[in-house]
Amino acid sequence: MPGVQCYRSRLSWRNSVHLMTENVERVETSIPRTLNVTLLLTAGALAGGLLWFASHTGSWVWMILAAVAFSFCNNTLFSLMHEATHATLHPNPRVNDAMGRVAAAFFPTAFTLQRAFHLTHHRNNRTELEQFDYLRRHDHKLLKLAQWYAILTGVYWAFSPLACLLYFGAHWVFALRVLRSRDSTVAHQTSVMAYLQSVENVSGSTVRLEILLTAGIQAAMAWALDLSPAGWICCYAAFAVNWSSLQYADHAWSPLDVRNGAWNLRVNPLVQAIFLNYHHHLAHHQHPSVPWIHLPRFVDRTQPRPSFIATYLQMWRGPRPFPEEHDMPATIHGLTQSH
Repeated sequence: MPGVQCYRSRLSWRNSVHLMTENVERVETSIPRTLNVTLLLTAGALAGGLLWFASHTGSWVWMILAAVAFSFCNNTLFSLMHEATHATLHPNPRVNDAMGRVAAAFFPTAFTLQRAFHLTHHRNNRTELEQFDYLRRHDHKLLKLAQWYAILTGVYWAFSPLACLLYFGAHWVFALRVLRSRDSTVAHQTSVMAYLQSVENVSGSTVRLEILLTAGIQAAMAWALDLSPAGWICCYAAFAVNWSSLQYADHAWSPLDVRNGAWNLRVNPLVQAIFLNYHHHLAHHQHPSVPWIHLPRFVDRTQPRPSFIATYLQMWRGPRPFPEEHDMPATIHGLTQSH
């Protein structure tokens, strides 16, 4: 029955969230529900306003400036969706998921797919499935470079809405051998096989309804705000680059450890606030059930904190050769599965 399936899927998700947390934190880590609701409404309204301005200004300069502003505003909405995937956006599960679905519409993506993909990332972080920053001897170099620079240029963002379109209208693509077979270089090296397996147990009807919701919200904004294709594309292109730039900078060349393989990046305090402390990514991976507002208290200031800008610029040099065992620093010697 769909209701039972949905309940079991939600129960499985909540269990997986619980299992990723080493211990229940003894300090106060309550969810800032009122603040989160306010941020969702404010960021959503601001994002819509910036899309409208970019579509109606007669100046390309102002359009670009609006797009840059939108790229930051929409990252706040992404961070709220990220909180919802960990059940830390609102203490009421139904409200948490509803808010997550609204935030997902601005990405645009389907919340349930995003949750499945993101929790898979937590399980596989810095394993060989997610070492995009290293080039191993058996790796297909061109494929590795294509994936790496897709992240840096924002092309990576397009895979989320594309996955929604394929899930809704061409689900058979998800079963292609090139994406599923253990013998496939594409399936293994890009980690797509693990991500596709993660959506096998989600409710298909729920995902399709969420895709329709996302499409409906996007269509409603386009109609109500009279958005132009140029304004929409400019805003989302800027967001794609801004969002993608952080998606691996917070992991690049970090320890090869599932739980500790991330960085607490140094960044401008205003940017950190806009991203809802997303740059404290090591603290998040160590304590995934801690809401964003409490993460600074879990940052170990005695540990290395690379600069986001410096890391991002280094990433443009490309993936590095995988270090030989005798060359590995102590922090990454051996891959652990600690949680």
